[in-house]
Amino acid sequence: MQHQIKEISAHESVTIFRALGSLSRARILELLSEREMNIGEISTALALTQPSITKHIQILEEAGLVTSDYVAAPQGMQKRCRSVFERLLVDLAPRASQSDGFAEIELPVGMFATVDPHPTCGLASREKIIGILDAPVSFFLPERANAEILWTSAGSIEYAFPNTLPSGARVKAIELVMEAGSEAPGYKNNWPSDITLWVNDVEVGTWTSPGDFGGTRGQLNPGWYPDNMNQWGVLKTWSVNEHGAELDGTPVSDVKVDALNIHPWTPTKVRIGVRPDAKNQGGFTLFGRGFGNYQLGLVLRIRHERHTAPAS
Repeated sequence: MQHQIKEISAHESVTIFRALGSLSRARILELLSEREMNIGEISTALALTQPSITKHIQILEEAGLVTSDYVAAPQGMQKRCRSVFERLLVDLAPRASQSDGFAEIELPVGMFATVDPHPTCGLASREKIIGILDAPVSFFLPERANAEILWTSAGSIEYAFPNTLPSGARVKAIELVMEAGSEAPGYKNNWPSDITLWVNDVEVGTWTSPGDFGGTRGQLNPGWYPDNMNQWGVLKTWSVNEHGAELDGTPVSDVKVDALNIHPWTPTKVRIGVRPDAKNQGGFTLFGRGFGNYQLGLVLRIRHERHTAPAS
């Protein structure tokens, strides 16, 4: 099952909160987060009647939390239900004013501008390993543009996000979303690594990844991908605004957005890596749309103040 994320405002969430205002419906979503189920299976699991389950599913469908279709079964057609979202993000702050603009761009993990890989290292597309494992030169093959997972035990990687903001726009905040983890030979769930983020060569902050996760397969991993390799990461959200930098809502530094020198029609450089003097030298892994648990690459969001020309 592909994990999806939805971000909604407070007023958009009213219907969803109403749908979740039932223990039975909450338990149905928990069941469907694991696998698709039919009405009978849900009824048995929750010890509720099938008409009751049907009504609960209808409410969840109306809220956009569940989708269903009918498939052939030995005793006729059956309704198969599945959860739509793995995570809901509710923004309780008011939406940006109409004077604000919002830009978003997603880069595949293989579309990096520069890289400094160190064995153990490698990268893969949905179809295969690119090049050979533990050979840094593999990162420079043309096929690297198709990579949807990459890992290195040290060094860094830099992406150049195209910035096509209107001329004169003033950046008010940025946000970077990514699925990441450490890098160990094979995988090691307890393998801390101090992973640092830079934007336009300005150090924003450091996250200590707890491990290089495996043992259970990533939800998006292709069937050929070996079980004994890293499987999934942690979804992390970096943000920098006029007050400072945060990671998943927790302050990490006093770096403010103006210090990042983000300008229209100039690439925004985002570098991810492990400093040579870091305490935890555990490398890093980046997961794209085709690997891990979250169907996304590296997503950069920029909120800016629209520039209005003075009246003549």
